[in-house]
Amino acid sequence: MALITVIGASGRQGMAQVRQALKAGYDVRAISRQPDPFAGAPIEGVENVEVRPMDLYDPSTFAAALEGSDYIFYTHPLQARADRAVLVGDVGKAAAELGVKRVVWNTSSWIPDKPGDAFTYAGNTAGINALWRSGAPGTVFGSVLFMDNLLTNWARPFIVNEGRYVYPHAPHLEANWISLDDVARFMLASLDRPDMEGAWLNIGGPKRMRGPEVAEVLSKTLDKPVEYDPCTPKEFGDYLVRAAGDDMPEEVREEFAAGIAAFYEYNNTAPTKPFAVDMDHVYERFPELEGKLEDMEEWAGKQDWGESNFRPAFG
Repeated sequence: MALITVIGASGRQGMAQVRQALKAGYDVRAISRQPDPFAGAPIEGVENVEVRPMDLYDPSTFAAALEGSDYIFYTHPLQARADRAVLVGDVGKAAAELGVKRVVWNTSSWIPDKPGDAFTYAGNTAGINALWRSGAPGTVFGSVLFMDNLLTNWARPFIVNEGRYVYPHAPHLEANWISLDDVARFMLASLDRPDMEGAWLNIGGPKRMRGPEVAEVLSKTLDKPVEYDPCTPKEFGDYLVRAAGDDMPEEVREEFAAGIAAFYEYNNTAPTKPFAVDMDHVYERFPELEGKLEDMEEWAGKQDWGESNFRPAFG
């Protein structure tokens, strides 16, 4: 079977890609600096996954890590947001030299129709151009907002312990939350699609939801009242920094928190509505996935909401 190499395999997004690739019957290689990146993670078949290290900031390490790959799945690290075009461009160059069939980049955020939008959105536009220019065959998915965020240590404790769904979305903001496993399913579905080579597509989940609607699903899932208690973008930035703990160097914390705050201030007011996805268009491109994506209620009912759940803060 073809080999998929997953860069950032130990993060929540990478683990979903590993899980779904194994389920689909692919051979999988995990790129991680951790010798046992899946410790505690319930992934069937993970014992057959080869692990290789790679320094994303040192392209000289790429060839040894990526050689023999048929496909590469790449997800940009959240804490390296400013380097999107450089990093994905370098991955693309290495992939082109190695003859990789396809690089699939999950941007973890919306892709604008035209340049000019701020924050990671502008970085996505620059990154797509860098990937196309690298010479590697590429596909890019703009996955807008993850259901799995609710399981992190910057969201779950409020929900489970305090009955509060705390998020920086304005009450009117609508979002097509998508599960990380469904993001991985899109990435896999694109591999046999020649029309997706040199193409990008924003993707989301099947239902567009506001904050109170998410809280209603959580109440039903946990069988107790959960209220939507929106925090400010500034508070949310502080929550993420605290959640990162020692994994985030002290010298970058203030800047990171300020960047998150500005990002969500923008999302709450942007006329482009970065969290809303035209799912009719998505299903036109991927009709095989229509009716098969998890909605929030289906996803939430499958999750372990207890303390034992394996959930890195970022990734």
